[in-house]
Amino acid sequence: MSPSVPSEANTVFVVDDDAGMLESTQWLLESVGLQVQAYGDGRQFLNEVGNNRPGCLVLDIRMPGLGGLNVQEELQKRGLEIPVIFVSGHADVPIVVRAFKSGAFDFIEKPFNEQLLLDSVQQALQETGKAAGKLAANGDTEALIATLTRREKDVFLPLAQGYTSKEIAEQLDVSVKTIDLYRARVMKRLGAERLPDVTGIAIAAGLLDPANLRTGPG
Repeated sequence: MSPSVPSEANTVFVVDDDAGMLESTQWLLESVGLQVQAYGDGRQFLNEVGNNRPGCLVLDIRMPGLGGLNVQEELQKRGLEIPVIFVSGHADVPIVVRAFKSGAFDFIEKPFNEQLLLDSVQQALQETGKAAGKLAANGDTEALIATLTRREKDVFLPLAQGYTSKEIAEQLDVSVKTIDLYRARVMKRLGAERLPDVTGIAIAAGLLDPANLRTGPG
């Protein structure tokens, strides 16, 4: 997988079929110095983003044609683990639950508090920047993974796939406490602060097919 264009990693992509909301969101984000690309259609966004990895995505969940959850699903099929901040004026419980189970970074109701959205976007960009920075500092993902000990590598892949400490402990026939220890060491050595960062490193290294990720809760 070729690296993203540096500016792309700092870009906030906004997708919303409401032209007024799209324009006001773009203006808000640009007013604090962020780079923004706006789209009124999910399919247009997917066509233009290609296989590049944007910094984060502010995505309307209900749109005619391709809805927000479908856009997120397509990104995951491409192996693009992008922080997605869903926005919706119809935030009923089942939709919110489904969004978070699909890996949403955040879910914000319209009309949203401007500072709430800005804070969420900044946090999402920080996550993206940390992951990219760690990879750049270590040359490439293979070099990063090579720093792991043999036992850390045994824990790394199941962790990246989404298995719990208890499940990994059963696989390796050791205690959950031992796995928790190795899990913490793996994340520290890889410079990962969240589990999606571990998953992204495994995918980037070609060790994990995004289609094999566990999608259930937990």
